[in-house]
Amino acid sequence: MSVLDRLGQKLLFTFDPETAHGLSIAALRCGLPVGARTTRDARLRVTVCGLEFPNPLGMAAGYDKNAEVPDALLGLGFGFAEVGTITPLPQAGNPKPRIFRLTADEAVINRLGFNNEGHAAAEKRLAARKGRTGIVGVNIGANKDSTDRVSDYERGVSRFAQYARYLTVNISSPNTPGLRNMQAREQLGELLSRVMAARAAAPAQPPVFLKIAPDLVEAELEDIAAEVTEKRIDGVIVSNTTISRPTLRSANTARETGGLSGKPLFERSTTVLAKMRKLLGPELAIIGVGGVDSTDTALEKIRAGADLVQLYTSMIYAGPALPGRIVAGMARFADTERLRSIRELRDSHLDQWAMRPLS
Repeated sequence: MSVLDRLGQKLLFTFDPETAHGLSIAALRCGLPVGARTTRDARLRVTVCGLEFPNPLGMAAGYDKNAEVPDALLGLGFGFAEVGTITPLPQAGNPKPRIFRLTADEAVINRLGFNNEGHAAAEKRLAARKGRTGIVGVNIGANKDSTDRVSDYERGVSRFAQYARYLTVNISSPNTPGLRNMQAREQLGELLSRVMAARAAAPAQPPVFLKIAPDLVEAELEDIAAEVTEKRIDGVIVSNTTISRPTLRSANTARETGGLSGKPLFERSTTVLAKMRKLLGPELAIIGVGGVDSTDTALEKIRAGADLVQLYTSMIYAGPALPGRIVAGMARFADTERLRSIRELRDSHLDQWAMRPLS
């Protein structure tokens, strides 16, 4: 981390996490911070679902909830950015405080609850950037008090299909009561059928990804893989935050309810990723997210079966230069290993990750 990044982190850490997040969005809207010169290297290009990503590193959903700064994020070095989660109607989310830093663990617990400004506000911003280059995905969700949550996802597909380079169906947040129940096979089958029908009727047909939780057992992963395959979903994002609490140094804060993200999530999410790759086979797209904080961890996700990777929490601790450093590190790795494409790494550690138990 540079001196400037350290000073920026020290300043932001004087504020509570949610205020600091808002300040970082405001800074990006104003053109700050200016990212380092983006590494452009043909060996890092990855084609997934017909989309050509300039590099495999993306910003995960949850940071730019209202599609305010996707292009600014791309300017930091990301190969793609995912906005949302966006629900049909605006909602305030859960009571504050609802974000907690676990600094000693380089982790965060949040129980935000899909706080966002709703479809209309996000659509206005995404419509204004229509025609620009850069891959921006849209993560869609359901309102907490919705009487028909599947309909909320249909509405999200219909509304954002023309603006999104890909869509993510997020049923894996632990902070909306009952949402994760939609991962159960019967409910999931209905959801995916209706989502794909909505896409077929939309003015554009972007790829559709399903975002799953890391807190699943083998049988649940098998059911999800079966439904994803049967309904012809384009890919899976593994994974959202965890409700489990591995051994953490920030013991008092660890008692807070909500989803844990950051470094402690890496092992569990990567194990689930590899198991899902085994179940889905080599063709379906997988985005690996959870604990990515360096070139090494990003590359290990790829070795475990990911086509693309995402991060979010690690930027809180490493600063806005992190994506540029990771991508530059990937290019250096390609030099050292004489790779023609970063994709050559995929699945090279698949078996050793997939055989780990889900304890």
